[in-house]
Amino acid sequence: MAPHANQPELTDDQLSRVAKALADPRRYEILKKLGTQPCATPCSHMRDAIDISPATLSHHMKELETAGLVRSEKDGKFVNYFLQHHILRAYLNRLKADLA
Repeated sequence: MAPHANQPELTDDQLSRVAKALADPRRYEILKKLGTQPCATPCSHMRDAIDISPATLSHHMKELETAGLVRSEKDGKFVNYFLQHHILRAYLNRLKADLA
């Protein structure tokens, strides 16, 4: 059981999805940009901040969401993204537990 409600323990499958998502330099760059934002980040802001096509950005955002690293929320015809800090912390804690 997780020690804290906001600090989940990752399954082996979740750990693999997060590792795969973080292995791509573009997705890592996207997460860094999201991490600098104090609140939700509109998709249009991400397109302006990262020099990739909208289709490529959409693919990367889907991979990050599948890994649990971001959460999307629709606002009319727009989408806002939230970095899931608790998943990143759980990933780092799992790495420390497994490898330290």
